[in-house]
Amino acid sequence: MFSTGSSRPKEPLVAENLTVAYPGAPPLLEHISFTAHPGEIIGILGPSGCGKSTLLRHLVGLERPNKGRVFIFGEDLWENDGQNQDIIRRKFGMMYQSGALFGDLDLLENVSLPLKEFTALPKGAIETIARLKLALVGLNGFERASPATLSGGMRKRAAIARAMALDPRLIFLDEPSAGLDPITSSELDKLILTLAKNLSIAFVVVTHELRSVMSMVDRAILLDKKTKGVTDYGTPAYLATRSLNPATSAFFLRQEPPPAQDADES
Repeated sequence: MFSTGSSRPKEPLVAENLTVAYPGAPPLLEHISFTAHPGEIIGILGPSGCGKSTLLRHLVGLERPNKGRVFIFGEDLWENDGQNQDIIRRKFGMMYQSGALFGDLDLLENVSLPLKEFTALPKGAIETIARLKLALVGLNGFERASPATLSGGMRKRAAIARAMALDPRLIFLDEPSAGLDPITSSELDKLILTLAKNLSIAFVVVTHELRSVMSMVDRAILLDKKTKGVTDYGTPAYLATRSLNPATSAFFLRQEPPPAQDADES
């Protein structure tokens, strides 16, 4: 289920009844609730403009929701501020769509950054951990490579390694397959699936790539711009083949959504 039954849930991520809107504008999304369990990959799906990336920004603490709560391992992200909120943020990792690697640093230095900033570990220990994280994503031997010399898939892997630097059990991924060819995308999907199951990491993945959804996502929520919320949810197999929602069928068949019943689509 995507609903919650506790005021202090201990799962990696619980979103409770979120409403998202920008100042002076009507709500973009309303009544968003879902839970991510350990080792589970949750997909946030929907057509362009439905609010996927906006929802992600509110889940990771870059924007404050108008209503609702975000729990990270039982801690209310928005009930805290300042230093306490920073501590909560360190419990999860984030990979941006571009990878956001620092071009003037090699891969080892990029992955070491969170460890240098948020721990008191000695230099040797930091380097060892960074090397291990790069090895986990298949980049052993590339520690001293510059991001500019790597393929898009390798940069995405390095960004995941950096997101794992502090050993989070929750990682957010923003369009991980964007810009990748089908083979590289499939390899990245397999890596994410392996990390989730072997390390019990919960992944929340914003994506519109149906191939990736079908190959690695455990459960998905489908957002809709017209209804301003979750139009459907379930396993990818259910959404693709058994859902009775016309908007869901249209999305998975890559068709135009059915016309709204109400002529006013504002």
